Amino acid sequence: MANQEPKKALITGADGKARCWWCGDDAQYMRYHDEEWGRPVTNDRRLFEKICLEGFQAGLSWLTILRKRDNFRAAFDNFECSIVAQYDESRIEKLLQNEGIIRHRGKIEATINNAGRALEMIEEFGSLSEYFWRYKPDEHDSPKTVCIPSKTERSIALSRDLKKRGWKFVGPTTTYAFMQSMGIVNDHIEGCHARQERP
Repeated sequence: MANQEPKKALITGADGKARCWWCGDDAQYMRYHDEEWGRPVTNDRRLFEKICLEGFQAGLSWLTILRKRDNFRAAFDNFECSIVAQYDESRIEKLLQNEGIIRHRGKIEATINNAGRALEMIEEFGSLSEYFWRYKPDEHDSPKTVCIPSKTERSIALSRDLKKRGWKFVGPTTTYAFMQSMGIVNDHIEGCHARQERP
């Protein structure tokens, strides 16, 4: 999320709850902010889904992807990496005809490639969760004010390691957005109700 001036750090919804500025007043985005973003996730399927969707987001808004998320889940077998890793050219062509998703060949091929790399990672570490959560910063390193970075040293390190392992569409900004959304860092602004409610 981009930096904002302090006066825009929090917004108060019609329900009286203070939220991070970036979700605005869109009902779906507010639900995502309240119920998902920044809440710790250790489920491998959800972790794989999110890092793939962050790759699809590159150059677009997250709200665009969020509104298509159910379509992505249907198109990519609920992001079960053991299934996605076996997709062939005919499946790619079918996905390229699917108007419910982002029809970008490079991003589709990256998702299939990354499914294979995820399986390798599970074999090595036991789970994707075990791998990704190694990048959790000390709590005092996580921003609590309005100035939220687009990348950090840890997201740069994660991006670098993923690329070494053959992953694609995993630049440091993408990996930091992934870390934020999966709760590996807690970037809800101080005073946001979701920050206080986070487990």
